[in-house]
Amino acid sequence: MKHYKNSQNALFAYELDGSQDHLIPSDFVAITDEEAAAIRDGHRQTWVGTLSYQEKRLMEYPSFVDQFDLLYHGGYDAWKAAIQIVKDKYPKV
Repeated sequence: MKHYKNSQNALFAYELDGSQDHLIPSDFVAITDEEAAAIRDGHRQTWVGTLSYQEKRLMEYPSFVDQFDLLYHGGYDAWKAAIQIVKDKYPKV
């Protein structure tokens, strides 16, 4: 992908083969993959900052399959410790 940004730092991606070049506005600025990743990470951090602690926890808890596997192989204390890491990272407000 070729990455571009506009004056508001919004990120856009186009095909490398040039098939979409006619769609790229003249005021877009070409950027590197690394710059695109940095912009994407900044947007993600902004978005995550708007979430409640419950939503943040839901995103980080292990899947139910992984939790059951941890319970089976590690026991209740291992499961509880893994869950507590997420609870500590995103405490109730």
